[in-house]
Amino acid sequence: MRVVIAGGHGQIALLLEQQLATRGDTATALVRNPDHFTDVQEAGAVPVLCDLESADLDSVAAYMNGADAAVFAAGAGAGSGSARKDTVDYGAAALFASAAVEAGVRRFVQVSTVGIEAADSPSVDPEFAVYLKAKRLAEEDLKPRDLDWTILRPGPLVNDAPTGLVTLAAPRLPRASVTRADVAAVLAELLTAPNTIGKTLELVNGETPVADAVRAIL
Repeated sequence: MRVVIAGGHGQIALLLEQQLATRGDTATALVRNPDHFTDVQEAGAVPVLCDLESADLDSVAAYMNGADAAVFAAGAGAGSGSARKDTVDYGAAALFASAAVEAGVRRFVQVSTVGIEAADSPSVDPEFAVYLKAKRLAEEDLKPRDLDWTILRPGPLVNDAPTGLVTLAAPRLPRASVTRADVAAVLAELLTAPNTIGKTLELVNGETPVADAVRAIL
């Protein structure tokens, strides 16, 4: 299959691109900095220059024409400021979903985050609350769309070696971390898992092999 990935130079995206290449799929990675092309190519994907903060709908849809699936894995990142959390974590996600609809790409997986239910809590750091609210808006934007969507909410991310063992379930799971490599492995499995369409799933490291955890979603 051909997969278009937003945020194609992110850590999870690069790991996903490697996994897709290994199993014989092709990935088109949208990146906003041409200096990142080499990293994407080494991961086995095809980079294209596309800044989702400034791109228009038709240009993004053009990159998605003929694709089998789309993955939104972009994020403004820590220290990016409130404005960019709104334009990337929400605005870019909404644009990417609109482009998928326009291009006729039905399978759509969106990387979100755990903790969204605490977005309005006064105990949450104000800048982090902006991030949670942007992710919540992106989820709310996606759900009514005519797409075969799955939302994945990973727990706190770590760069440890992959375990291959996870807990994947409808919200809410007990708070725990998950490796970025295991998130990428789950994303790869979700792309061909119709049983997860229309589901919002939380992900942490656990005791179930990735493929089994995805197949077990009812």
